[in-house]
Amino acid sequence: KMAEKQEEPSNTQNGEPDNAEEGEEKKKKKLKREDLPPFEIVTGERLPAIFFKFQFRNVEYSSGRNKTFLCYVLETQGKESVTSRGYLEDEHAAAHAEMAFFNTILPKCESSLRYNITWYVSSSPCVTCADRITETLKKNKNLHLTIMVGRLFMWEEPEMQAALKKMKSAGCKLRIMKPQDFEYVWQHFVEQEEGEEAKAFVPWEDIQENFLYYEEKLAEIL
Repeated sequence: KMAEKQEEPSNTQNGEPDNAEEGEEKKKKKLKREDLPPFEIVTGERLPAIFFKFQFRNVEYSSGRNKTFLCYVLETQGKESVTSRGYLEDEHAAAHAEMAFFNTILPKCESSLRYNITWYVSSSPCVTCADRITETLKKNKNLHLTIMVGRLFMWEEPEMQAALKKMKSAGCKLRIMKPQDFEYVWQHFVEQEEGEEAKAFVPWEDIQENFLYYEEKLAEIL
């Protein structure tokens, strides 16, 4: 039996929350209405180019980048192979995108199937998400996860470093996105303007430098 997928608002920006905490959320939102989007996990086929250019930029000081964008390629190998792809982003009050993936995209792993998953994520997971990833991989030996990250999140924190090491020992491949990976995301996950020729990916100035910086940090941690 297929696990029931929760109905998700498609990438509408004004889907109404349908949970009991709605009143609570409204109170919080009044404080900073303009920069708090509605409470929902936004899922969609492709993300707007402006989000990609801002959120995925691999800068060290990522002020204002307090959301996670997760693009996924999920290959399920059984009698036949099925590949699906899409993206998730988290909103401030909702589950993080990493959790949302396991709650909504892959809530149940069939033991007879093999799952190869690649995530392209704007930044590496927080401690809680990293622990959830570790547990999920330990429980499901048929699940193989590669996470390509644009930036490392709070990598100086000992707790964070320990969580990333645990993910690695549970079999998770953690990689820093190279310029070619950003280009891949641009081609496969970013909306192109209607009726226009697909625009080529334009790397930002310090993309290679930042990639090397994070790669060195990740090597030190792991």
